Amino acid sequence: MPADGPPPILRARAVCKSYTLGRVRVEALRGVDLSVVKGELVAVVGPSGSGKSTLLNLLGVLDRPDAGEVLFEEVDVSKLTEGERTKLRRRRLGFVFQSFNLVPVLSAYENVEYPLWLDGVRSAERARRVREALELVGLGERLRHRPDELSGGERQRVSLARALVHDPAIVLADEPTASLDSRTGLSVMELFRRLNVERGTTFLVATHDPLIVSRAARSVRIADGLLVEDSAREAIAP
Repeated sequence: MPADGPPPILRARAVCKSYTLGRVRVEALRGVDLSVVKGELVAVVGPSGSGKSTLLNLLGVLDRPDAGEVLFEEVDVSKLTEGERTKLRRRRLGFVFQSFNLVPVLSAYENVEYPLWLDGVRSAERARRVREALELVGLGERLRHRPDELSGGERQRVSLARALVHDPAIVLADEPTASLDSRTGLSVMELFRRLNVERGTTFLVATHDPLIVSRAARSVRIADGLLVEDSAREAIAP
């Protein structure tokens, strides 16, 4: 990020994270620095086990680093209470997962509504936001369908609508196309890109899919827990 550019939404500074698997100590991240500013669509690239999902978990305030800092809008999230961290995730961050993480017995509408209900948003406001989010991802006619009545691509669009429903500062997507065929996966990524271009939605997407990487204006490469490349390309026309 240029010195005179806007302040980052999310920043990792010298972040380290290790896990113990049996008797083996695995260093998932080894001093990673990364900043994401408003309006970016950044792909975090790397093979399975490279540390990209660990990085998203830390930036998404789902886990804590062993060393280093994670800052959201320049606030060190490690200094927040658990209640404050939960509130931050619920109100300011959006999440899209490989496995969709939808509640099977709830309709598309109810899945998208659920985080607003947890946050105490009034019924009329919930209805407005949910319908708007589902229309935004092209599912305005499928809102009463349960996940088992939707295709994989539609389920991931419901997941995206749920991530967008509270107008987050950034959406973090961990391998969002890995459970989809290549054509459906590309259509989901095209939706991310359209929202980024037309609405300025900020995305950080972990992936190993080269088709997904090709649609991002900036990509960072993780290997063996280290950030080894950070490159930008010309913005792709919508």
